[in-house]
Amino acid sequence: MTTAVSAPIAAGTWTIDQAHSAVAFSVKHLMVSKVRGKFDSFSGTITIAEDGTPSVQAEIDVTSITTGNDQRDGHIKSADFFDAEQFPKATFVSTGVAPKGDDYVLTGDFTLKGVTRPVELALEFNGTNPGMGHGAVAGFEAGTVINRKDFGIDIEMPLEGGGVVVGDKVTITLEIEAIQPA
Repeated sequence: MTTAVSAPIAAGTWTIDQAHSAVAFSVKHLMVSKVRGKFDSFSGTITIAEDGTPSVQAEIDVTSITTGNDQRDGHIKSADFFDAEQFPKATFVSTGVAPKGDDYVLTGDFTLKGVTRPVELALEFNGTNPGMGHGAVAGFEAGTVINRKDFGIDIEMPLEGGGVVVGDKVTITLEIEAIQPA
């Protein structure tokens, strides 16, 4: 179900400002801690219809992953995980938004490693600001948890004493600043 957003955000196209946004993730490692990472290259647009109904399209360059460890980053880009050579992009296309308390639920189709699945993101709208002379800005925070196996990332790396090296649940967090050019 797509509904108009009651928050005051101007109709038109807003472009994600990569310099002031972040796309990050965390996943359980060795059953006791988490590995965190981010993507340095991504883009997208948020289009607000005249009636306030939003739509979102975004793309992530999975080859831009960084976890702070070059060897791990190389392995994540390999066919064991993202198969970035064959599938260099992940995409999200919204299918709806609905109010949930003071916030929203953004639904859409997420494609990773050539597999498309519906996802729900908890979405917080942080407001708008006139910006600094280059156009208005809007802020959003969103997050979801996906199962990596649902997207064909099904490598099993069992530990000798039980458990696995990499957990199945991946938490994705987005901090987005979008600009509507003046």
